[in-house]
Amino acid sequence: MSSGRRGRTDPLPGVGATRARYRRIVRFAAWHLAVTWWFELFLPRIGLARVAERTRTRRMLRFAQRFRVLAVDLGGLMIKVGQFLSSRLDVLPPEITAELEGLQDEVPPVPFPAIRKLAEAELGAPLDQVFAVVDETPIAAASFGQAHRAQLRHTDAADTGLGSVVLKVQRPGIDSIIDVDLAALRKVGGWLSRIRLVSSRANVPALVEEFAQISLMEIDYLREAANLERFAADFADQETVSVPQVVWERSTRRVLTLEDVTAIKITDTAALIAAGIDPADVAPVFASVMFDQMFTNGYFHADPHPGNIFVTPTAGSSSPRSWQLTFIDFGMMGEVSPSTRNGLRKLLIAAASRDGKGLVAAIGDVGVLASTADTAELERAMTQLFARFGGLGFAELREVDPREFIDFAVEFGDLVRSLPFQLPENFLLIIRAMSLTSGVASSLDTRFNLWDSVEPYAAQLLRDERGNIVQDVATQALGAAAVALRLPGRLDGLVTRIEDGSLSVANPRLEQRLARLDRTTQRAASALIFGALLIAGSVVRADDTVLGSVLMIASVVPLLHGLWVGRRGL
Repeated sequence: MSSGRRGRTDPLPGVGATRARYRRIVRFAAWHLAVTWWFELFLPRIGLARVAERTRTRRMLRFAQRFRVLAVDLGGLMIKVGQFLSSRLDVLPPEITAELEGLQDEVPPVPFPAIRKLAEAELGAPLDQVFAVVDETPIAAASFGQAHRAQLRHTDAADTGLGSVVLKVQRPGIDSIIDVDLAALRKVGGWLSRIRLVSSRANVPALVEEFAQISLMEIDYLREAANLERFAADFADQETVSVPQVVWERSTRRVLTLEDVTAIKITDTAALIAAGIDPADVAPVFASVMFDQMFTNGYFHADPHPGNIFVTPTAGSSSPRSWQLTFIDFGMMGEVSPSTRNGLRKLLIAAASRDGKGLVAAIGDVGVLASTADTAELERAMTQLFARFGGLGFAELREVDPREFIDFAVEFGDLVRSLPFQLPENFLLIIRAMSLTSGVASSLDTRFNLWDSVEPYAAQLLRDERGNIVQDVATQALGAAAVALRLPGRLDGLVTRIEDGSLSVANPRLEQRLARLDRTTQRAASALIFGALLIAGSVVRADDTVLGSVLMIASVVPLLHGLWVGRRGL
């Protein structure tokens, strides 16, 4: 595997340009923070809350428009910040997300001579000696790099089995640009950490550092290639998902060569229909694949925006579907710890079963709700929310009388705002991935009901959880039984040693006490096994009536044994 040259070949921006970039970002943030403070904090305190409410949408739209101009002009991390904001369909109005959505695809390309210079320095040879052909017109330009189609030379094509490839090259100077942008974001994060309303909800400096770590990992293409192969291994047994092949011999930290898997963009509904693929069939499959990544594998694609997912027709495949989802761009990946994944699974199950109390408990387990929160009223609010709106799709929610939402907000708005919600540090990518998943699925089918995908998935999780409970109970029961079976022999050996005189005993009534201890232990073991079998049977019976009934009937045996041992000792 070629690692290329490690020396910096990017043209560094001058000191003056660096300072100007830093000042522009900080000034932009300072101005809009001041405007937000004036309208959202100061005016409500002097009785002018209606002024803030009346102008809020217009102010946020103006912010989005100005930020878009700033991001397109500066590039770098500002594009990434805009992309994150555009994915927050859950908290931002559609006017703002629509304004920033163009940042996903509309990034000015770098002139090809600069791309060629960096690629040749990394690969250690002229491009025409490494590739048969390289198209100078990029097929995609992103904030950190851009992609060009290419053809492998005959030898490499024979070795890899590939002809057409995509050559992904970093933007020159991106390292230093990221350094400047992170310095500005750290400054803004420090300001926000001094505002109680913000600091009580999230550790902003920690979130900035998480964002920094994500960004620095994203510009290491060797790490991206390793991410791709790990993702591929997770879905090796599923024909629904595919990924491009890595050409390792033509990849370095700043240059990545991949199989060309370009197909139908997932949100191109016209092209899907023309290929005989119903977009409404794609939405639940895409949601299910993302659920698998988040709740089962614990390793997920954190940037599933439409430009990174293709629908690839697979005519003649043995799969029941004539298409598959092809994921690209694995620079931004997320990993969910087992404890967080367990909390997310509980949250999903509670949401699908409309369990308000369980949902609040799961929110606490995940770490979104501080442990000091009084959750009684929140449980009541969630229960009422599920009772009225649970199970409604987006189209159905749009038909609900707005006054019902207003009444709910009036009744519980103050409660929700007063609770100590917080944003855990490891949630930045989780929120992004789920927000994009919801947006893509809804764009494929406006009638798409997220519950249709959540409920069967949550039902399977619930069956898995029950299986784990049964397994744990059975393991504990077998362990208790083994202890109970070994104990009489060990006691008998102890008594033998006493009789042989190999153990000095001061109490002549020890044998009687040992016999009583033997009976007590056997009764306790019998009771434990009885309870374990009874509980396991009741849990399993919900899914398997025969097995559940057998376990419950079998529990009578240790029960009778415990009673007999007890009577014998009277």
